[in-house]
Amino acid sequence: MIKDLLNCEHVGRMTGDDRRRQILDTAISLFSTHGFSGTTTRKIAEAAGVSEAMVFRHFSTKDELYGAILNEKACQEGSLRFPWDSNEPLQEAIRNKDDFGVFYHIALHALNKHQADVGFMRLMFFSALEEHDLAERFFNEFVSKVYDFIGKYIKQRQDDGAMRDVEPRIVVRAFLGMVIHHSLNNILWDKKRVLLNVTNEEAAKNFAEIVLHGVMAAKVR
Repeated sequence: MIKDLLNCEHVGRMTGDDRRRQILDTAISLFSTHGFSGTTTRKIAEAAGVSEAMVFRHFSTKDELYGAILNEKACQEGSLRFPWDSNEPLQEAIRNKDDFGVFYHIALHALNKHQADVGFMRLMFFSALEEHDLAERFFNEFVSKVYDFIGKYIKQRQDDGAMRDVEPRIVVRAFLGMVIHHSLNNILWDKKRVLLNVTNEEAAKNFAEIVLHGVMAAKVR
């Protein structure tokens, strides 16, 4: 009987990994609401239902906790892991040189990720405004790879004669500008979709068409 009770207590007890994840999730929520400067480890501990000492047991400083959020997303949840290697519709579009399919699937993936992880998106905005290292790490570890990936495809299509001779990264910035601005409106300013209420699929389709109308080479008559 005593053995059974001990087993039950063990089952209900959080493991170290579970506790660490709980602290991380709580920190993301608070950082995305109050920013890095406005969030203390005491507030994180209270919201997570643990002692402040428990927070420091897993993360020696608030900066370490902030940085661990990026690693958590990249290594465990996959939110920052480069997303398109396993996106078969996108890879097929690349193999077939289906320009619309390439831009459509990139836009749709990004819009879906932004919508699914609003807390992390807000956290990145705060990080950039506060000029915290997390924003620079995010840029170096993820955004730069996005530019390289899309820019390489555009350069290949320019070499094929299918796209006009324009700086590929200008095209990337214009394309991502549409996608990110759309998500920003939905997340920060137009949560009720008063200005524009469209599905992610419809938005991705139109963004792909707009960018392609701007960069496709004129057809030879």
